[in-house]
Amino acid sequence: MEFSKKLVGSTTSTLILAVIGEKDRHGYEIVQRVNQLSNGAFQWREGTVYPALHRLEKQGLIAGEWHSAKSGRQRRVYALTPQGRHELSRQEQQWSEFATSVNRVLEGCYAT
Repeated sequence: MEFSKKLVGSTTSTLILAVIGEKDRHGYEIVQRVNQLSNGAFQWREGTVYPALHRLEKQGLIAGEWHSAKSGRQRRVYALTPQGRHELSRQEQQWSEFATSVNRVLEGCYAT
C-alpha cells in the first residue's frame, strides 16, 4: 500500500527518533531499520532522512558525531539527547492516543 505524503511526513520525525532511541545510527542504518521494521510498507531512501536529521539536530533532539567506518569512510552517527528522549516519549504517547481515537471512530462507523 502506498501512503500519502502528508501521512508519511507527519510521522517521519517520530520514527527517526524511535530508531535512534533504539541505538545510535547513521543515516543509511536509519533508512534500513525503518524499512525493515515496517515489513517493507515504508520504502524510505536516504534523501528522505537527511533533511529531517538536520532539522532534529538543529532542534537539539539529536546530536551527530563523525565516526570512521571500517572502510575508513567518515559517517555521521546520531544519538538522542536527553531532550530528544523526552520528546520521543511525548510523541509516542500522543501517537498512541491519536491512533486509538481514530480506530474507535472507524470501528464505530463500521459496527453492525
